[in-house]
Amino acid sequence: LFWLLLCFSPCASCPQHCQCHDHLGAMAVLCSSGELEEIPKDIPKDTVFLKLDANKITAIPSNAFKHLSHLQELDLSRNAIEKIDMAAFKGVADGLRLLDLSNNHIQSIPKEALIKLNAKIRLSNNPWHCECTLQEALWEVKLDPESVNEITCQTSVEEEYIGKPLLQVLDTGINFCNIHQKTTDIAMFITMFGWFTMVITYVVYYVRHNQEDARKHLEYLKSLPSTQVPKETI
Repeated sequence: LFWLLLCFSPCASCPQHCQCHDHLGAMAVLCSSGELEEIPKDIPKDTVFLKLDANKITAIPSNAFKHLSHLQELDLSRNAIEKIDMAAFKGVADGLRLLDLSNNHIQSIPKEALIKLNAKIRLSNNPWHCECTLQEALWEVKLDPESVNEITCQTSVEEEYIGKPLLQVLDTGINFCNIHQKTTDIAMFITMFGWFTMVITYVVYYVRHNQEDARKHLEYLKSLPSTQVPKETI
């Protein structure tokens, strides 16, 4: 009866489709293959190991794990995650040691979501779009060395890098942020040129229109009958 009562509290608070048990003195919550479509909101606060792999989760909203201050390992692999909010991992930055986001549908991730994480991060087997935002995000993280070569450019701002491992591309010296800056500069130049052309066109139109009005006014004055003042006889 004593052991039943001791176990009752954590067991009763365990999320649906999950299993909660003590693992070497730490709370482990196992929700693998539970057909979950979103992250449970009733995960025990003392959770240290959390497995949410092989579900149908599509997004990680802000503050999804904020109450899990003891969390050390978080497995979100083999889901359908496409969107990760900037504050998705707020509250777990200090203690988190491992974050697994491999085998999802992630194309891009905001650097703000990862900037404070000290965890080893797995990002392999996602349909990454290789451009400045992704490069900036990867500058902020500690990637898992065992899976780093499986981060591949499925799409890219430069077609020649499609299908190649991202780190292999970066080793060539390519800087997607420079490409982005050049593209932005060109777009700004085109915009400014368009505005300049519009201004010049308006000025030319204005001058020509005024010249036409002045010409018509002069012709009108010429068409008026002339009046001569008679000379006074002395």
